[in-house]
Amino acid sequence: MLGPLFGRDSVIEIADGELILRQPRFADYDQWREVRLASKAFLTPFEPVWADNELSQTGFRARIRRYAKESSEQSGYTFFLSLTGTAAPELVGGVTLSNIRRRAAQSASLGYWMSVKYAGRGLMTRAVGVLLPFVFNELRLHRLEAACLPHNLASIRVLEKNRFRKEGLAENYLLINGKWQDHLLFALTLERFLNQRPASA
Repeated sequence: MLGPLFGRDSVIEIADGELILRQPRFADYDQWREVRLASKAFLTPFEPVWADNELSQTGFRARIRRYAKESSEQSGYTFFLSLTGTAAPELVGGVTLSNIRRRAAQSASLGYWMSVKYAGRGLMTRAVGVLLPFVFNELRLHRLEAACLPHNLASIRVLEKNRFRKEGLAENYLLINGKWQDHLLFALTLERFLNQRPASA
């Protein structure tokens, strides 16, 4: 059962069976560092160049403060994706809603990353689907945007399976792995989310 639990000053948690999306805490540091380090070669082609202190406790603490500030200001929300059912929940990836724009836009940008250990199992497709009711029903946004490298077929599948529509190609859109690279632009509107939502949702 899908169940978002949130408030202005509380931790947001969205659960779908053994799949949990939860806002990060500093206590997640050790597991986050282990997963990111093990996945570095896998993630490098798809992410900005990591800072020198990328995996440090100091850097992670700054991340947690930034995530909390964005959530408090309702300008962005970061979630860690975990699987339960084992001795302890296992961190397997992350999903981010950023650059939330209100007024006439009512939109946000979607980003995500996955542990190399769990890549290709459909978990990110499911996680994005679990997040969509929060985006459209709770945050009351009208449009969710995403961008991915043209050769990132796994990311394209995540978006297409969640009914995002390809809108075009942005030239030299983001600085990824040290190079300005073209990105495919995708978007999902509230109308398509409501009209094409599976009956089981």
